[in-house]
Amino acid sequence: MAEISRHALAILRCKQVAREVGLSRSTIYQRIKDGTFPAPIRLGERAVGWRTGDIDRFLLDPRSYRASVQTKSDEPEPGHDRG
Repeated sequence: MAEISRHALAILRCKQVAREVGLSRSTIYQRIKDGTFPAPIRLGERAVGWRTGDIDRFLLDPRSYRASVQTKSDEPEPGHDRG
């Protein structure tokens, strides 16, 4: 199998993230709230995405992953990602 190279700053949308990590959308957002999953970044008024580097770090050790502290205003509300 050929190795896929991707840039750490590339953006993944919610469906892509769910497929890669094997978690449902609702579980992803619950884990974000709990601080055990990387927070998405805002791409627009109603769109968010995750940097591939953040998802790769999560996948290194999903059980022990802890997100860095963020302010409440940075966290998108569930349902605002249509991707």
